[in-house]
Amino acid sequence: MSKKWYNYIVSIDDGAGENVPASDNAAGAKTAAQSVAEIASGIAAEPQFTTPVSDPTSFDEIYKAAEIPPPSKGYSILKVSQMLESEHIRNLPSDVKKSSVLVALDAAGVDVKDVIQDAVRRDRALDTYERVQQRAVQELEDRKTRENSDLQAQIDKYVTEQRAKIQANNDEVSREKERFSGWRLNKQKEEKKIAEAVGYFVTENPITTGEGNAPSPSPKAAQRS
Repeated sequence: MSKKWYNYIVSIDDGAGENVPASDNAAGAKTAAQSVAEIASGIAAEPQFTTPVSDPTSFDEIYKAAEIPPPSKGYSILKVSQMLESEHIRNLPSDVKKSSVLVALDAAGVDVKDVIQDAVRRDRALDTYERVQQRAVQELEDRKTRENSDLQAQIDKYVTEQRAKIQANNDEVSREKERFSGWRLNKQKEEKKIAEAVGYFVTENPITTGEGNAPSPSPKAAQRS
């Protein structure tokens, strides 16, 4: 995968310019790509983290856990990145920025290959730790999905049980209402029978029949009154 800093640091041919044929430029580009590949091939594809990372937001801690060796004379890819963003050269053309950094590295006695190796190590450390975190997130999701499934099963079971209780309560109320309704009909019949019997002996029937109207006394009862 192409990295931005390769284009800044890797020098194909300092003498390359407008007079260089396109085929030579292509060959030079291929040579640069091969150089980067050769540099990267000497570095472990997946670094080993010897200590846990307590703060995933700290890249310095990630680099330290991956045991990235100290850069040659302090010139890590991060330092080079700061140099490229320096107010003195950040607005200059890319080739000028590259040349300026290469001059500074040469003056410090630092081989640009060491800087690229540092960059590759850091990049692979970040990629490896990304996979570690992704695996942890996936494991957490799988675990919580199973837990949620169990909780949902418990909820469904509880809801089913409670609905059954609600239905049982409603059925019990319906049966009691039906029983009471039947009793009330019998009560009304009983009251009517009593009222009819009493009606023979009183002018105003004191018996309620549940219908709001007591039966009128018979003519004979009125005469006896």
